[in-house]
Amino acid sequence: MKILYGVPGEGMGHATRSKVIITYLLTQGHDVQVVSSARAYQFLIKAFPGRVHEIKGYHLAYRNAAVSVLKTAALTLRTAPENLQVNFHRYRTLLEQFSPDLIISDFESFTYLFAKYHRLPVISIDNMQIINRAKLDITIPATERNNYAIAKNIVKGKVPHSQHYLIATFFEAPLRKEHTTLVPPIIRSEILEAKTARHDHILVYQTSTSQKNLIALLQQLPQEKFLVYGFNKEEQHGNVQLKAFSEDAFIRDLATAKAVLANGGFSLLSEAVYLHKPICSLPIANQFEQFLNAAQVQKLGYGRHFPELSPDTLKAFIYDIPVFQENISQYQQEGNTVLFGELNKQLAAVSE
Repeated sequence: MKILYGVPGEGMGHATRSKVIITYLLTQGHDVQVVSSARAYQFLIKAFPGRVHEIKGYHLAYRNAAVSVLKTAALTLRTAPENLQVNFHRYRTLLEQFSPDLIISDFESFTYLFAKYHRLPVISIDNMQIINRAKLDITIPATERNNYAIAKNIVKGKVPHSQHYLIATFFEAPLRKEHTTLVPPIIRSEILEAKTARHDHILVYQTSTSQKNLIALLQQLPQEKFLVYGFNKEEQHGNVQLKAFSEDAFIRDLATAKAVLANGGFSLLSEAVYLHKPICSLPIANQFEQFLNAAQVQKLGYGRHFPELSPDTLKAFIYDIPVFQENISQYQQEGNTVLFGELNKQLAAVSE
C-alpha cells in the first residue's frame, strides 16, 4: 500500500513516535512517503533518506515561558503567504511523483487536506485527540477552563471525519465518539532496549520553564543529585550537573534515574511511565495537553503535578517517591504490540 505520512515540526515527540510507525510500515512492505517541517524534518530525513519532503508548518510562539495565543496568531499570519507558496509547490511535486492510497496524519494538516481533496481515507495517530474524543475524568480548575476550550476547538478542527483515530495514552478515559481506539504510548526502540536500574540521581528535563532560579532551587536540596538537560551545556554546580544533550546519555540517565522532573510533554512522560520512573511534572503554562498529562500522573499516583516548583514542594515529592514507585511499577505495556495490531486492522479495513 502507498501511504503518505504527515508529521508536524512543532516538538520532537511527533517525529520520534512517527519514526517508530514508519519503520514498522516499511518492514511490512508498504511504500511510505513523509512530509514534515523544521526540526522534525531534519530528524526524519536522516532516518529515511529519499522518503521525506519538507513543508512549512505551524509553530507555537511563547512569552514568559508560556504559550502566547496572540503571538502565535501573529506568527501564523506573518508566515502564511510564504508557507502557502512552499506547500503548494510541494503538493504539486508529490502529486506528480506519488499517488497514495491512504493518508496517516500525526496531528498534521497538509496531508489531511491532500486526502480530502483527493478523497483518500485518513488514519489519525496521535495523543492529542483524547481531548476531543474522550471524556476527561479529571477536575479542570477555573484557571485551565479557557485553555481547555481553546485546545478542544483546535483538536476538533484537526483531521475531522477521519476513517479512524488511534490515540496513544498512558491513562484510560471513556470514549465519547465512534471510530476511535485507545492504544498504549508509542515507545521508540532505544527505550524498549534500555537497561533499567535505580541509581541515586533525579533526571531533570526543562526545555521551557518559568523557574528562572531552577539551579539555585535544586541546590537547596544538597542531599540529592540532579542531572539537568535543557541548558545544553556541561557544568557542575555542586549537586546539580548540567549536561549537553546526547540521546544515548539521556536515555541512559533516564533508565537509571530514581525519578524524573519535567514539563508535561507526552513523549517523555510516557517513556518515564513505561520505565517505571516516578514523575514530578511542571506543565508549560497555557498548554492544556500538558496540564492534562500532569494531572493524570498525579491522579494515577505516579507522581506529583505542580504549576511551579519550590524547595518544599520538591521535598514533598521526593519524600513520597517510594509510594509513587510502588504505584507506577504496576503499569504494564508490551512494547508497541497493541498499536501495531490495531494499525494492521485499520489498514486491512481500508484495503477491503
